Amino acid sequence: MLAGLSRCWRVLATGLSFAVFGIGGVLMRVLVFPLLNVLVRQPERRVRAAREIIRRAFRAYVDMMRASGVLRYEITGLEKLERGGLLILANHPTLIDTVFLMAFVKNADCIVKGALWNNPFTGGPVRAAGYISNAGGAELVDDCIASLRRGNNLIVFPEGTRTGADGVIALKRGAANIAVRGARDITPVLIRCDPPTLGKGEKWWQVPPRRVLLRIDVQDDVAIAGFIGEGATEVLAARQVTEFLQNYFTGKYRSHA
Repeated sequence: MLAGLSRCWRVLATGLSFAVFGIGGVLMRVLVFPLLNVLVRQPERRVRAAREIIRRAFRAYVDMMRASGVLRYEITGLEKLERGGLLILANHPTLIDTVFLMAFVKNADCIVKGALWNNPFTGGPVRAAGYISNAGGAELVDDCIASLRRGNNLIVFPEGTRTGADGVIALKRGAANIAVRGARDITPVLIRCDPPTLGKGEKWWQVPPRRVLLRIDVQDDVAIAGFIGEGATEVLAARQVTEFLQNYFTGKYRSHA
């Protein structure tokens, strides 16, 4: 009986969390960011301010979910993210991965779906923070490299979408192209969700039988020099980086000589 009551509460608390997220997005769009546009005239400063507002809002949101009993979380290696110009690559088991990383990474940039730019709940924050739209086509990799060179911390999910219900991780080559063409070391982040929740195709009310524990482990940097040296072409290097990351995120190995 207690287990049933706990699950009912978590369904209610999860629904409340989604409602808060949506309402918060609308309030930012109609109140916070218009005021920011008035108070901060310089575009670069305005973008950085918008990203800091979003980071703090997401941190409060994460803490709200923990306090309400929706989930618990553990983060290791957080100090490794206290730098600038990081290319942060993470696996993507659940819908809230992005929220967590954005809550703990300062001056974070990320790639967002083009549809989010016109979404009433997300459009305001996405536009104000100057995130990168995946509708950029051939210019997407160049936009990502330019963001890194400006000192932003770029968060990328190499799968391009959440991991499927079968748990199979299949990486696209875009993240590797950013690392290779930008000559940028990779900061891997391993995310584990136990029990699984909010995966691809799951509805918010399909809560697991017990409270979720989200583990986020920031790994040591992976040097890109070993992949792009000795005259390797960008195409070959990107293929090798993708293969390495595929093995890395599936747990076949965690180190690179």
